[in-house]
Amino acid sequence: MEITEEAKEIIENSLYQNELRKIIEYTDDQLVSNDISLSGIQWTVLINHLKEMIDRKKEGASIPEVDSAMFSEVSSDSLLIADNIVKNIGNLSEDEKYILSIHFEAAKENN
Repeated sequence: MEITEEAKEIIENSLYQNELRKIIEYTDDQLVSNDISLSGIQWTVLINHLKEMIDRKKEGASIPEVDSAMFSEVSSDSLLIADNIVKNIGNLSEDEKYILSIHFEAAKENN
């Protein structure tokens, strides 16, 4: 996992650093298990997204509803990884997995 200085700042500035670090590790394990690698910038963007997801969980907020049909071309692997992460964070809308899955689908282009 390649963590940029910007990503380190995101983690350090998070109100929920411990939870964010745990979900980053969990996410890395999911990616390694699926042979998906992210670039430094992809990790930075993903870490920011994970931070925002944790913030939404803690604040009881949610994203606007998404049309799952828009994600019909996203692989089942990417959706499963995203679903596992959303469930691991807990108390989030199922719609979160669709947005999150795009990070993993894009990273497949790296391999």
